[in-house]
Amino acid sequence: MEQKKILFVCLGNICRSPSAEAIMKKMVLDKGLQNDFCIDSAGILGIHEGQLPDSRMRAHGKRRNYDLNSRSRAVVYQDFFDFDLIIGMDDNNIEALEQKAPDLESKKKIRRMSEYCSKHSCDHIPDPYYGGAQGFELVLDLLEDACQGLLESTKI
Repeated sequence: MEQKKILFVCLGNICRSPSAEAIMKKMVLDKGLQNDFCIDSAGILGIHEGQLPDSRMRAHGKRRNYDLNSRSRAVVYQDFFDFDLIIGMDDNNIEALEQKAPDLESKKKIRRMSEYCSKHSCDHIPDPYYGGAQGFELVLDLLEDACQGLLESTKI
């Protein structure tokens, strides 16, 4: 069976996308499906290149047993060929991904994270960076919902 390759994308790759990566990795591991998936995250911008996720996001994630240990990187041209799904967190991410996509086939891989939510009604995953603790908790709630829906939709 071929691996399902998923790339989560937000603006700087220090809050939402590394959280989605950590949540999805844990869900996949808990189901014993880690060999069936390749999961990564990246940012539209490379302004935090090489950095760990935001310390507040890591702390909130840790309380839910998620290990946010990936290093920030920017989306690159090759990602559009290496991944089956490229999932943006909000309209700005989607627009930027569509502009970066090298061809129509690549554009078809772009999805919106919120489309996988089943318990929460939302059209995007908000950026918690400038907010307080409630924002980080909300993002984790939304991402847990969306990752569960994504896992169910992959039907490996």
